Amino acid sequence: MRTILLICFLGSTILSFSFEDKNIIVKIDSINAAALKSYYDNEIEKALHSINKSKRLSESVDDVYGKALSNFIQGQIYASIQEYEAAESRFVTSLKLSLEIKDNYLIAYSYLNLGRLHRVKNLIDEAQPHFQKALEYTLKGDVRDHHNLDKQHNLLFNIQIDLCQVYLKNDLIEKALTYLLRAEDNLSKFNADPNTYGYFNYTHGLYFLKKELYSNATNKFNEALAYLYENNKSNRQDYNLLLIHIYGKLAFSLDKQGLDKLAYNALLKYNNYNDIRNVELQKARNNIVESKFLIQDYKNDAQIANTEKIQQIEITNKVKKLNIIIIIILVLFLTLSVTLYRNYVSKRILSNILKTQNEKLEIARNEAVKLSDLKSKFISNVTHELRTPLYGVVGITTLLLENNDLNEDDNKLIKSLKYSGDYLLNLVNDILEFSKVESQKIELKSTPINLNNLIKNIVDSFDFRLKETNNKINVLIDRQIPPYIKCDKVRLSQVLINLIGNSIKFTKNGWINIRVIKIDEDLDNVSLRFEIEDNGCGIPENKFDSIFDNFSQLDDDNNVNYQGTGLGLSITKNLIELFGSKIELNSEVGVGTMFSFNLSFQIDTNEMDNVKPRYKAKTKLLNKTYKVLVAEDNKINQIVTQNLLSKANYETVLVSNGLDALNTIKKEMFDLVLMDINMPIMNGVEATNCIREFNAQVPIIALTASNIDSIKKDPDSNVFNDIICKPFDNYEFYQVIETNIQASKAKVSEKDKLKKAC
Repeated sequence: MRTILLICFLGSTILSFSFEDKNIIVKIDSINAAALKSYYDNEIEKALHSINKSKRLSESVDDVYGKALSNFIQGQIYASIQEYEAAESRFVTSLKLSLEIKDNYLIAYSYLNLGRLHRVKNLIDEAQPHFQKALEYTLKGDVRDHHNLDKQHNLLFNIQIDLCQVYLKNDLIEKALTYLLRAEDNLSKFNADPNTYGYFNYTHGLYFLKKELYSNATNKFNEALAYLYENNKSNRQDYNLLLIHIYGKLAFSLDKQGLDKLAYNALLKYNNYNDIRNVELQKARNNIVESKFLIQDYKNDAQIANTEKIQQIEITNKVKKLNIIIIIILVLFLTLSVTLYRNYVSKRILSNILKTQNEKLEIARNEAVKLSDLKSKFISNVTHELRTPLYGVVGITTLLLENNDLNEDDNKLIKSLKYSGDYLLNLVNDILEFSKVESQKIELKSTPINLNNLIKNIVDSFDFRLKETNNKINVLIDRQIPPYIKCDKVRLSQVLINLIGNSIKFTKNGWINIRVIKIDEDLDNVSLRFEIEDNGCGIPENKFDSIFDNFSQLDDDNNVNYQGTGLGLSITKNLIELFGSKIELNSEVGVGTMFSFNLSFQIDTNEMDNVKPRYKAKTKLLNKTYKVLVAEDNKINQIVTQNLLSKANYETVLVSNGLDALNTIKKEMFDLVLMDINMPIMNGVEATNCIREFNAQVPIIALTASNIDSIKKDPDSNVFNDIICKPFDNYEFYQVIETNIQASKAKVSEKDKLKKAC
């Protein structure tokens, strides 16, 4: 009787277990499907979380297929973020489990991915046997995925493509062609997506590269790109990686054909997608470490034990038999001992991994800091070296313009030279705002300008180009436009110079019309329309959008001799958009081109009050001659500074370095010192510190071509009373000098009064 009862009890228990196991297996399949979807959506954290959950449930019911599939998916995830050792471990585990259940699909796919991992690590001789094994199991038939879909031709295509690439790597071109043709045959036997066609064309391009048929290779790479862009919603990891490979090989192929510009554009795309992939990879790795998924992976056995404990508790509640409770407790104690040991081992492994990652991150951080410092120093040095000769150009042209003996033509040429120098100076200043340019944080300035004079100066600067191309410029400015407006003079000049220069470049023996028309006006603002029209070669309609791209130029036969970076129109478009407007283009080949845009400006109603007095008026206010020491190592800059000071009735003494300045001021009394910072023997900061030891009263002004913001941040610059950045505005130059001299005299006078009072 007892035996019958025991058999009945065990039978009911087995049936209960069997029903629950089926539910768990269904749940495992659902979780694995969700993990795959998260992986394809590039949600790595979510995918790993689902996989860990699937592995725990698979272990709890000993679902070998579930364990094989979850390990395979986990291997794909680790491979996509370049954790190759972890990926290989998962694929090996998946292969062992798949061989147990004789699942040809998982067996073949595991061999395929192991081969790809070895190929990525340049272990070509080890990769090929894995691909051959994958091919062997695929040809056996019954190749179905977890959705029970026939995947034989799909899998055969992937294996043959990879074998083709391996043989190309080993320069076995004829064998490679055999597998390439077989892959093409399989491609027609299943419903392939555009990404698959892109991968095939990319491999076909690799074959042509090996054959040195670069034109054919370029065509295949471009076909591959077309398919990929058609299917840009595919797995982003695989999608970006394939784009990187294609653009890298495309750049090489174009370079071999001598198509330098196209090769350079392809290389830019390669770098862009490579940067995007690196950011995604780093983000994925960081997410894994931060969310401690690695710890959870190593604690799988502990989690399995907890799951088993919960399931056993549920069973004991159902059967309520003392013997099952005792068995569960014994198993629990045994499992707990094992899991505690594994938990200890996993923590040690994780600690070593985190230590290695921290060391890598520290090295990367140090490298980034070095690169940032190098960039800052480079920009500072380049702008300093540019500003120093510009100071001489702008200064000497200013002095020449004050010479009344110049004839009209010479005066016009020097004005054009000065305008070009001022324009170049403002462009150099933009280099100092490099970080703002990179982050698109350029801010428009608002200064009063006379629009007529601005356009006249711009047109005059093109005199030589007009004579060279036998063109004529006609300027039409609406007389109803207010004489003075407020705007960013540099940005507006840059737009007009680029557009006028572009018209001259593409026009020979013709004309260029510049029109400024008033659209609307109220008490404070005026809206203007700018039109630059020519009767040059014109632009094809299919090029209307592309000419505004970076490095874009017309590529027809008539344009082969034109020079330029291809950035002018791109910069112009961005600047006009910065003004809050949009550039318009009308053109017809053989007839001409017209660029136009509308801008709104604030009217400067107090323009006469805003006009700065010339320094000659300032010199009349000087009742005595002040003595100024100029420390400057550049001979041209010495001449410019001395002439400017002499014009304003200052007496000057010149020295060429900081040591001479120190010795001179010990012997003579000066009302003010203009001190260049970068000088040989002793720089300006060292000389000023030495002077302050025995003379704290004399005002010392830093006269420098370096970045004024970086100088102000330097604590050593506190020794200067003021800073003047070269090249400078003459009025501000005199104003700073006069202000500092008068302030110094006032302090001395105050001290004298205090002494007398005492």
